[in-house]
Amino acid sequence: MRQDVESLGPDLVSLTMITDPMGSYQLDDLEAYFPDVVRPFKEHFVCDLHASRMETVSQHHRYYSRKALRGLKIEAVHEPEPFIDEWMDLHQHLIKRHAISGVRAFSRRSFLEQFRTPGVVLMRAVHGQRALASMMLFVQNDVAHAHILGCSPEGYKAGALYAIFWSTWDVFDESVRWCNLMGVPGSDDESAKNIRWFKRGFTPITRTAYLCGKVLNQDRYDELAASRAAADMPWYFPLYRAGEML
Repeated sequence: MRQDVESLGPDLVSLTMITDPMGSYQLDDLEAYFPDVVRPFKEHFVCDLHASRMETVSQHHRYYSRKALRGLKIEAVHEPEPFIDEWMDLHQHLIKRHAISGVRAFSRRSFLEQFRTPGVVLMRAVHGQRALASMMLFVQNDVAHAHILGCSPEGYKAGALYAIFWSTWDVFDESVRWCNLMGVPGSDDESAKNIRWFKRGFTPITRTAYLCGKVLNQDRYDELAASRAAADMPWYFPLYRAGEML
């Protein structure tokens, strides 16, 4: 990583990176590579798939997961491209529910590219012949990283997300030790207390992702930052893009 960062020159203004919470790095190294910003960004909830669900999943979540699975079947799809239309329909419910817009909403084209990525797994919660919810994950080494999900109103009522999260213990083989359920949306974790509560019910384990930043062209950085009304966000990096991803 150090060589990659040091190879970047002043033709770029700045570099911003969010670390993999499951990565094999030291905090001291990050602070050396990114002298301008290194700070905790998100706490990710991580399930130990080699541990018993009876020991890690809360009693409440065990009950509702089993209840949901009485009416749903979970399927793991390793070549999900044929399900793109179904996925887009489910994802639209998520967009409306959380008022997601802009680049964060993703396009059909971007999802098609993601569906073709090595290691992708689509978990579908199926009732009859119809999926009520789905979650996209990417497997890398011994970690399955949850990426994004979609759920219909019927899926929420049926507890489909309980069924999907519970079934992560079942769909991966022994080579996958961890399932990274990710953190909660927004710049402030307190803005998504219900999502935090839901994920914490499946695991007590958390890992920290760090936001790292380095200014590569100080003059250009200062010029861009001065043109941005960001006085209420002095902590944002890079400052000239303050608020864009909130």
